[in-house]
Amino acid sequence: MLNFDIYAPLPEETILSSSSKVDTMKRIHVIVDGYVQKVGFREHVRKEIFGTGITGYVRNLDAGEVEIVAEGREDLLRDLVRGIDIIRYPIEVTSCNITWQEATGEFPKFTIIRGDVQEELFERMDSVVTIMHETLEVSKSTQDLQYQTLDKQDKMLHKQDQMIDKQDQMPEIKKEIRDETASPPKESCSNLSEEKYEIRREIASIKAALVRAGIEF
Repeated sequence: MLNFDIYAPLPEETILSSSSKVDTMKRIHVIVDGYVQKVGFREHVRKEIFGTGITGYVRNLDAGEVEIVAEGREDLLRDLVRGIDIIRYPIEVTSCNITWQEATGEFPKFTIIRGDVQEELFERMDSVVTIMHETLEVSKSTQDLQYQTLDKQDKMLHKQDQMIDKQDQMPEIKKEIRDETASPPKESCSNLSEEKYEIRREIASIKAALVRAGIEF
């Protein structure tokens, strides 16, 4: 990874106010090593620079490294250094050798210096494969999220169905309660009639015994 402190003062810089540092124009010369060729790293550098006004170039070196020369505001250059220090498939930056210099203003814009046709063709093909891989990963993540959302919706619908079933059962339950409280069961009525009959018979027997005993009432 990066082998320097991007927040450390430059060797030649003096103590400046924050606003002065933001406006200071500098140049950085960067040699990046790792898995940085034929993996779309130069395009990544261009993306990090896009819209910042930084000028210069990026190119592949014969030793498998990538060279970056960039001029711009010091704070933006420091952001650039942070942005190119990545380990994200298929790019893997293992080291950066960065030299700070004074800006010269010689670059009209930032460009990618291309190699021969065959080299660039292979790199473009690798970049396409990388983009397809990232797209598939995003698509898979989106699909997984959709499945999770559908699963949650199914569970909510199931709970709603259960609540609706309970609501549908309520009238039947209420009717059964009303029926039970409105009139006693047939068996209960029959038992009451038998008890009344027995009581009357006992009363009649008692009256008859009293009459035989000469007791009037």
